[in-house]
Amino acid sequence: MSIKVGIIGSGSIANERHAPEYHHHPNVELFLVYDPNPDRAQKLVAKHGGTVAASWQEVVHHPEVQAISDCSTNEMHHIITTEALLAGKHVLCEKPIATTSEGAQAMLAAAKATGAILMVDHNQRLVIAHQKARQIIDSGELGRILSFKTSFGHKGPEHWSINKTNATWFFKKNRSALGVAGDLGIHKVDLLRYLLQDEIVQVSALTAVLDKKDEDGLPIEVCDHMVCLLRTQSGAVGTASFSWSYYGEEDNSTILYGERGIMKIFADPEKDIEIIAATGERRVERTGAIQTNDHQTNSGVIDAFIDAIQNQKTPIVTGKDGLIALLIIEAAMESAATGKTISLQQNIG
Repeated sequence: MSIKVGIIGSGSIANERHAPEYHHHPNVELFLVYDPNPDRAQKLVAKHGGTVAASWQEVVHHPEVQAISDCSTNEMHHIITTEALLAGKHVLCEKPIATTSEGAQAMLAAAKATGAILMVDHNQRLVIAHQKARQIIDSGELGRILSFKTSFGHKGPEHWSINKTNATWFFKKNRSALGVAGDLGIHKVDLLRYLLQDEIVQVSALTAVLDKKDEDGLPIEVCDHMVCLLRTQSGAVGTASFSWSYYGEEDNSTILYGERGIMKIFADPEKDIEIIAATGERRVERTGAIQTNDHQTNSGVIDAFIDAIQNQKTPIVTGKDGLIALLIIEAAMESAATGKTISLQQNIG
């Protein structure tokens, strides 16, 4: 029996990833689509199926809809996803889970109250190279991870968002809230937790508006660049950089330094994973390139979400994972604002 799904928001992430992956899933029927711009919703429906809804509330409360992708703008996630969960719908929420940890807590409470699945779209966990890297780390081949550096940057959301304009909501503080930190940074702190199986407990950060201008030619209201220094519970120390001003090519690399060697992930376009042993021996693992804005491939997120629903199992990225990633980014933003190092107390129940 097909699972009937609704999509709320029909911007680039819905058009490039959610809708086509639902469309090609054998056990899914794309049933309802809502966007504040009805023309955008209609274009998505014409391509991938379903019917245009008059409001997001119609999607959330429709008795035949079983699952929802919340692809709304950041400031709406905690409102729409919470209401959907309380209506008994399973929800795949785009990242960041919310713009505040209080909003995220309400979402987790709603999921707990109804037993509905809440998954957050931190898709880097599903990249084959990252799953392979996790296996290598778990095998002990690198020994204890001592340090790391990770980066995620591209030329900016005005080139990715559906309207291709610097009037994009990503540049508006009341909608985006966290700038590049909530767009790209939150992916990489989640990835570090996944790879290292370790918690980030201390954060120092700097933010800047290096280059981005809004539609009036003024510096944007949110950061377009962030650099973090992170310490994990086990004592590993590393750096993380996130930017909307990498104009040559997208950088989505991670390097891990262990007692017995180094692992480079997407640090070289010709080498998905490169292992450099302490002895100097090298090997390359071929897994396939990571999905980019300019090169879309199946993310695996929809498959994982539907699998969790069908088999009533915990999704690969839980609401709790989404909340912890947000807490780390909130700490980074606080550090950048105050000039202080922030210790994390992740008491989330």
